[in-house]
Amino acid sequence: MIEIDGSVKSGSGTLLRYGISLATLLGEELHMWNIRAGRGKPGLRPQHRQSVLACRNMSHGIVEGAEVGSMEIYYKPGKDIKGGHYKWDIGTGGSTTMLAMTLLPVACFAKEPSTFDISGGLFQDFAPSAYHMKYVLFPTLQKMGINADLEVKRPGYAEQGGGIIKVGAEPVADKIKSIKLLKPGEVKQINGIAICSHLKQNRVSDRMAEECYRTLKQDGYNARIKATYDTTANHEGAALAIWAETDAYLFGSDRAGKRGRRAENIGSYVANNLIQDIKSGATVDRFLADQLIIYAALADGATEYIVPRITDHVEANLWLVEHILGKFSARTKIIGNRLKIKGVGYAHR
Repeated sequence: MIEIDGSVKSGSGTLLRYGISLATLLGEELHMWNIRAGRGKPGLRPQHRQSVLACRNMSHGIVEGAEVGSMEIYYKPGKDIKGGHYKWDIGTGGSTTMLAMTLLPVACFAKEPSTFDISGGLFQDFAPSAYHMKYVLFPTLQKMGINADLEVKRPGYAEQGGGIIKVGAEPVADKIKSIKLLKPGEVKQINGIAICSHLKQNRVSDRMAEECYRTLKQDGYNARIKATYDTTANHEGAALAIWAETDAYLFGSDRAGKRGRRAENIGSYVANNLIQDIKSGATVDRFLADQLIIYAALADGATEYIVPRITDHVEANLWLVEHILGKFSARTKIIGNRLKIKGVGYAHR
């Protein structure tokens, strides 16, 4: 049985999400306690609960304690991972992308292709932007032999949610491929999307895009940022996401709107974060830095890449994959800002 104290490292929901993913892949029981002990609202939130139930459904497993607010769960995955079409509604503004991040490693080793229609929040603080997943994470994973796609069907924001994403994933042909991303390249182009819902009268999308463009231009970067105005969302909201393509890699930066957060501040914030990551000499952005770890640990061979900085999420994910996969010879090493992750060469079970 896999035993995890959820208060270690960052004490965040990341330990739960990827712990559930790896337990499902390995077919091993999981006992986790002190779930999200380091957060203001500890225990399972609706999006974390849905992650547990979704993995249970895909493997026909059994779970105890999967209730909102629960600090402890017992999970026994089933023997097979079934793809197909699934539909989940978080019921709040909880992150749809976090749920998708939990399910994607599992879907990579399902017996057939998977599609997920997930309702909830698409753009909020402390969660990946749907556009970062689509334009940065998924193209990078393609280099590792993982084919996934994402469609934003309807925007949704904190706190009400109501947004919808559709995620598709193909099973990997055999094993996930390791990659080496070690030589920073020159920026070739920067693209982006500024989106707002029911806020056209205030020109919110244009203002985010214009300030982001201006900030990037001051540093010598040209960008094409599309300003869009949505009327389908359940409530008002805004978000900005940009992504840079270098000679070999992709970097992204994003931020959600929030009451009292000016559009111009969002634009400059997003631009400056991207500039910082590019100029750091890294080969991935601050989000990819921790997102790639689980795939690298499952891959065949050693993956290496340079991160802008070692974050709490990076440390937590490195600890988790060694804790669970270390018995299968997974190893992680931090050399300055370079991560080296020896994968276990996981194959379909």
